[in-house]
Amino acid sequence: MILRTHYSGQISAELDGKEVTLAGFAHEIRDLGGIAFLVLRDREGIAQITLIKKLLGKDVFKAARSISRESVVMVRGNVKAEAKAPRGYEILPTEIQVLSSAQVPLPLDPTEKVECELDTRLDSRFMDIRRPSVLAAFEIESAVLHSLRDYFYQKGAIEVFTPKIVAAATEGGTDLFPISYFEKEAFLNQSPQLYKQMLMGAGMDRVYEIGPIFRAEEHDTRRHLNEAISIDLEVSFADDRDVMEILEEAVAGAYSYVAENCSRQLAVLGLELEVPSLPFKRITYTEALDLAGEKADSKMEWGDDLDTETERFLGESIGEHYFLIDWPSSIKPYYTLPYEERPEVCRGFDLMHPRMELASGAQRVHDYNQLVERIKEKGLDPDGFEFYLKAFRYGMPPHAGWGLGLSRLVMTMLKLENIRDAVIFPRDRRRLVP
Repeated sequence: MILRTHYSGQISAELDGKEVTLAGFAHEIRDLGGIAFLVLRDREGIAQITLIKKLLGKDVFKAARSISRESVVMVRGNVKAEAKAPRGYEILPTEIQVLSSAQVPLPLDPTEKVECELDTRLDSRFMDIRRPSVLAAFEIESAVLHSLRDYFYQKGAIEVFTPKIVAAATEGGTDLFPISYFEKEAFLNQSPQLYKQMLMGAGMDRVYEIGPIFRAEEHDTRRHLNEAISIDLEVSFADDRDVMEILEEAVAGAYSYVAENCSRQLAVLGLELEVPSLPFKRITYTEALDLAGEKADSKMEWGDDLDTETERFLGESIGEHYFLIDWPSSIKPYYTLPYEERPEVCRGFDLMHPRMELASGAQRVHDYNQLVERIKEKGLDPDGFEFYLKAFRYGMPPHAGWGLGLSRLVMTMLKLENIRDAVIFPRDRRRLVP
């Protein structure tokens, strides 16, 4: 038995008289007495199923009218062009099957006529994603990943997967989730950084990874999560400027791909996507401090990391994607390469959206002795990084790379208010289920 021949989005008035089979959820039932309308919803939209008592018979008509909302149904019938129906057609059914009945009451309203709190939505995320606007956001997220993977392959990058259970922190520090690993202590990885660099020493030349990272930070904000998807790239024989160019092209390309291929989803969200123009502005750390100095209440000094208020002020002042470059070496991780002529400044950068940071990257230290010294300068023990340092003893190409937050990219692209709306099952300070 064929349970579906078409999605709703594949049907138009041009199929007038053709038999089709649809399957989806009972979005709504409107009962007008001798006639009723079953609105069937699938991934691509809705279709109007017109139930006429004298055509279906008394028993079938009664059963169809009693289908509970959100039950899973299969409908076989004929397409009829109808100007008054949604999308200019309706389906006159010859067969209706309830494949799975939905209990009542529902945990939330998938029609989006009744709003509910975010926690309620996340507690019943399976139902929340049935809401067209929520589903549209995740379809666009998938399109973003499609675009990025295509771009990385065009750039000659190899997709890799690095361990998520590790023996040591990427950057030292304490923001780690410890786990029991047989007789040893291990941690969930903060970043694929060390492994990406080791693969440069392996001669893989250009690699990318799209996978989870874990940060045991006790943030509870609209833009922080404890588990996130990171998009990472590392390139040999490249400097910070080279990989910044790749990053801005990847981001602008994702916007362009979504604008060209996700018109239905953008319409559901009520968005007109503006593709950012290239190249993105480059603002040095010192220039950022000077701009922040225009704020009477700014007390930032050289060597301070940018606080949230300063980031917000810079975003409002610049008004578009931009790079923050030439950071103090004291702020950035040990693997970030200082300028030879100005060692207090390093070749690190952040990609900023006016609302928040999206990505961080740098040209890396590739000299073994310099790397050991940088680790010591950060108050860390090189012995704890022996597995990583070993790769630098036997020839390491100059290299650079970055990590980009998928959820932040989607959140800012779609103007979402909370990063949890860009994650199917978010993990934060308070949420471990579903």
